Amino acid sequence: MERDTRPARARRRDVLQRHRLLQVRGRSVTWLVPLVVLVAISFADYHSTGEFRIVSWCVFVSAIAAALCGVWTTALFAVLSLVVYVTSDAAWPVEYREGPADFVLVLVGGVLSVLAASVRVRAERRMLHMMDIAETTRRTVLRPLPPVFGGLDHAAVYLAADADARVGGDFYDIQPGPHGTRVLLGDVQGKGLGAVEAAAALLGTFREAAYHEPDLSVVAARLETRMRRHRLHTMALGLPHSRLRSSGGTPIDGDRFATAVLIGFPATERDVVEVVGFGHEPPLVVSAAGVRPLPCGEGLPLGLGDLTAPGTGLPGLADFAAAGAAALGLWDVAVAGAGSPVLRVPVAAEETLLLVTDGVTEARDAAGEFYPLTEEVSGAVLRDPRTARPERLVTFVRAGTLRHCRGRLADDTTIFAVRRTADDTR
Repeated sequence: MERDTRPARARRRDVLQRHRLLQVRGRSVTWLVPLVVLVAISFADYHSTGEFRIVSWCVFVSAIAAALCGVWTTALFAVLSLVVYVTSDAAWPVEYREGPADFVLVLVGGVLSVLAASVRVRAERRMLHMMDIAETTRRTVLRPLPPVFGGLDHAAVYLAADADARVGGDFYDIQPGPHGTRVLLGDVQGKGLGAVEAAAALLGTFREAAYHEPDLSVVAARLETRMRRHRLHTMALGLPHSRLRSSGGTPIDGDRFATAVLIGFPATERDVVEVVGFGHEPPLVVSAAGVRPLPCGEGLPLGLGDLTAPGTGLPGLADFAAAGAAALGLWDVAVAGAGSPVLRVPVAAEETLLLVTDGVTEARDAAGEFYPLTEEVSGAVLRDPRTARPERLVTFVRAGTLRHCRGRLADDTTIFAVRRTADDTR
């Protein structure tokens, strides 16, 4: 499974790639750049006329080293520049020598270059340390999944809209258990630390409830309750990101919610999935036969269920217009007491479920047109039925999304595809 944070830009890319410049057998030889410049200056000065001397340009050598090399290497080039300056200048007749003024220039330039290299190296180490922390956070929130997990073949890509972030409000996971395998994908409203915390809270609840609870509606109810509890907790703590104000003047965490899709693959039925929708974009069912949306109901986003059941303490979900389709036999509807509505939808074992966040469906081109996901996937499957495989499907959608928006993602983007394996081993 792949998690991709492209497009990479700005400081993070510069820090990482600087250490890969001019590598030979895995060893950096960036010191060759200032060395070549120093030799070129010395050679040019030796063959110049006395009226036009360039030996004082040695001051640029230590500056170049400060941008590419470490502190000690920069200090070495500062000393070499000074030695080359003194040696070259002394080789000329007295009337053509640059004199002490340029000597001081090269000396001061070398000292400043060493200081600049020291500041740069400290900043790079601090940034790399923060990247390690972000990577640890990402692996905690979006844990690595085995290639085949819970009887599901899967593939995923996470694209961060923020080049300096490795994880945001998008979340997904697979949790096998004694009652079948459950899949969750969602998107927390907002950005920043608050969204990451909410995503982590929901994933923690999902991993426990999806394993222990036999009824998918109970899993859905626990997710709704967890979202509300997390929101109240962060507001009570008075964390900085919970004190930020939205345009309406209320705390952002007081309004925070998450759209999501919860899917269950029953252990005893291979041609049926159970679905609970929380205001999220419906998944697509992709196969060689074509593409169709997966009905997932009209439930409210996680954290907003009390809008339909005020004062009950239970996660109320909006009613959904499934009666007509159920009467046609397209899917079955199950409601477990006061829990969440669950749709039972026929899905063949060879069909792939494609789940995406709004970073895909809301990607715009230069004309402001949204990315036509269904049409693009339908055309790709028609041309090559193998595109329905999870890995190929995710790769295709990622490439299409980035091409459509010219690499300028407006929001974090998650592309997740799952389907049952041939033997459905857990």
